Amino acid sequence: MGKAKMKKLREVSGFSFVYENKNFLAPALNDFEGNVIDWKGAWAEKAFKNKQAITMELACGKGDYTIALAERFPERNFIGVDIKGDRLWRGALTVQSKGLSNVIFVRTKIEQLDLFFAPHEIDEIWITFPDPFPKKPDTKRRLSAPSFLSLYKKLIKENGLIHFKTDALDLFDYTEGSMKEAGFELLTVQRDIYGNHLEDEITSIKTYYELMHLADERTINYLKAIVK
Repeated sequence: MGKAKMKKLREVSGFSFVYENKNFLAPALNDFEGNVIDWKGAWAEKAFKNKQAITMELACGKGDYTIALAERFPERNFIGVDIKGDRLWRGALTVQSKGLSNVIFVRTKIEQLDLFFAPHEIDEIWITFPDPFPKKPDTKRRLSAPSFLSLYKKLIKENGLIHFKTDALDLFDYTEGSMKEAGFELLTVQRDIYGNHLEDEITSIKTYYELMHLADERTINYLKAIVK
């Protein structure tokens, strides 16, 4: 690991709104002072000091979508989740510079989220431009694979929403099918949202990766489902 990345990993631990699971084999969340925190079922009250709805972005990277949504909806709470501390470091700097009080970041494996969040604690989930894992043996690693969808069903409140955005059409088709099979009710299925002028204020938010994909003239696809 390079010195620059190591420096970012050290620095990201110092942000008061970043919580890290530093040992995946003995999972626990630490705050910026190194204390183990257990806020399962009480994230709104403990982390945000309110009782507002929580939106979570999975594999958030630098937190582009998390931050953009937080700016548009200051009355909601937003949690960005990623395993890469150096990516979260960039997002944390942006949150700090903008003075946002309704954003926190959690560094952990997505598979372990139910260790830290109570059933039905999350109101809404966003998944934007995840790794498509195009090879068949890796299908189970997709964030819309059945095991992950079962986890989301556990975390999201009844009638909560899940949003999925990708440039990978094979992954999009796979996700549409897997969500139907898992019992999600699909509310919106849109292919090539920009080419077909289907974007709105929220779906037109562009992440770092989306801008790269658009520069390569790839099409962007979006679906929204409700959890029953």
